[in-house]
Amino acid sequence: MPLISQETLHKKTSQELTLLLYEAALNNLESAENHIEHDRFEQANKHLQKTNDILERLGVGINYEAGILADQLEQLYNYLADEVVTANLLKDRVRIQHVHEIILSLFSAMIEAVKDKRVANDRMNYKQTNAYEKMASYE
Repeated sequence: MPLISQETLHKKTSQELTLLLYEAALNNLESAENHIEHDRFEQANKHLQKTNDILERLGVGINYEAGILADQLEQLYNYLADEVVTANLLKDRVRIQHVHEIILSLFSAMIEAVKDKRVANDRMNYKQTNAYEKMASYE
């Protein structure tokens, strides 16, 4: 994954940052699984620890004003973090794959949400531009 400059990072929306965190978690899980497959347990440990750090950051970034969904997301992140710790202790590739599948589902859902938000913003910008043009034509 290419490094992102601080300036670029500050321009990202919270949804885009969440996507980056999901992507990093997925990459770390894939690397950990690969390292376990080749008996490189120390490297696998590092990638699983990074995954846990990412899950913690995702949990910290939850907007609790969203209601029950935010609470459920927190529980899911906690569950995933527990699964990663257990997978790390046991070097269990099946658990890693399970966590990977769940995060991949969250990643896909967030991609769709970001797309929907962009479409809605584009429509709003179009309406505002259109309204401006109508007002300008009256003058």
